[in-house]
Amino acid sequence: MSAIVTENTRPEPDKVLKDIATYIHNYNIDSKLAVDTARLCFLDTLGCGLAALKYEEPKRIIGPVVPGTVVPNGTKVIGTSHQLDPVRGAWAIGTIIRWLDYNDCWLAAEWGHPSDNMGGILAVADHLTRVAKATGQGKVFKVKDVLEGMIKAHEIQGCIALENSFNKVGLDHVLLVKVATTAVVSKMLGLNYDQTIDALSQAFVDGQALRTYRHAPNTMSRKSWAAGDAVSRAVNLAYHVKNGESGMPSVLTAKTWGFYDVLFKGRQFEFQRPYGSYVMENVLFKISFPAEFHAQTAVEAALTCQQKLASLGKSYKDIKSIRIRTQEAAMRIIDKNGPLYNYADRDHCIQYMVAIPLIYGRLTADDYSDAIASNPDIDALREKMYCVEDEQFTVDYHAPDKRYIGNALQIELNDGTVLDEVVVEFPIGHRKRREEGKPVLLAKFERHVKEHFQDKAQAEKILEASASADLDNMDVDEYVDLYAVKN
Repeated sequence: MSAIVTENTRPEPDKVLKDIATYIHNYNIDSKLAVDTARLCFLDTLGCGLAALKYEEPKRIIGPVVPGTVVPNGTKVIGTSHQLDPVRGAWAIGTIIRWLDYNDCWLAAEWGHPSDNMGGILAVADHLTRVAKATGQGKVFKVKDVLEGMIKAHEIQGCIALENSFNKVGLDHVLLVKVATTAVVSKMLGLNYDQTIDALSQAFVDGQALRTYRHAPNTMSRKSWAAGDAVSRAVNLAYHVKNGESGMPSVLTAKTWGFYDVLFKGRQFEFQRPYGSYVMENVLFKISFPAEFHAQTAVEAALTCQQKLASLGKSYKDIKSIRIRTQEAAMRIIDKNGPLYNYADRDHCIQYMVAIPLIYGRLTADDYSDAIASNPDIDALREKMYCVEDEQFTVDYHAPDKRYIGNALQIELNDGTVLDEVVVEFPIGHRKRREEGKPVLLAKFERHVKEHFQDKAQAEKILEASASADLDNMDVDEYVDLYAVKN
């Protein structure tokens, strides 16, 4: 019997790794639209983090592992008194950013929330800046450096997502958050081109999260801290490489043992466009509702329907049936019948997100609570709804020049009257409605700041600095300090 000989010559790094490293180290962001959008994204993401702190669940899990620990020159977690190491700081910031499902969104073959990456980027920028000022060595990061990092993280996550569906092989989209954050943080830590490739390989070989926690019958709160976990892993891996760890050049393409063969059914990644600033320029903001993005336009349509019913002297109690025309992605993710067991279950059910505005004329984060969900009228109304895929909505969803998220509601009343269908093809957070959405987005940020900080003077300082023309040139630690809360 002949021996099996394994060729052990190290190959060139996979092209995907090299392309990302080249983009991180060599690409100059020169798009004013991208920078202006990133600034809006920066503020909106911070506001979403503050809003999450109204709830006990995230507050319980974002503190130091050992209670009372304060790290000298550590990352400060906005809206709290925590000062943590950058790995745990990334976890904390990433978790509160994502908790309410209210930050930005990117929809393609894979969906996700690119501003999740800010958890790692801001944590590292803040920590490194504090160290530089304390020691007189290292870089002092400005807010504009965080914006550039966000643009590049958005681009990496979003461009891979355009043509590659991880959900179809059961993997969660936070894999891309981990990869994008690793890339950006590697440069922030001073890693060179080759080390960035090493760090990226570590991100791809790291254990990847399954989507189990996002889908019936197992939907639960892990989906709300999955991004925090991803960015903390990214920061941890980048530090490993900074401290001398090497990488795996063919982590994607290695036969049998590589990512493609093990986790992607043998297929290689496909790309629609080179890395630039396309994703940030076209990112979708969740402005009006804390809801899974595929349902945003359905909620808008439901509010219109509620007003139409009221004008006819009718209410949700007069409804016989509701048809929801939607995209294929929504059919897979949020079309859900049967009991809903928790907050996470409800904010990923399109029928629930349509029922609430029809009954109450609103949709807020509190509307996913057990207290609201105990209203039996909600489930009774859900039972009258059914979803159908509209193929054109699906086509427009994937079209690079559209990126729509269409939904349409048609209501039939108990007396047989069929109301005109209400169609909303793209929400207020879409690029095509950017000017309309900008003041509403800033009002959302202001509301979150004022609701969190009881000290009106502190809230005003944050809002003043955030609206300043000099925001981009402000030291990161000085800006973050505005959000600090004393014990």
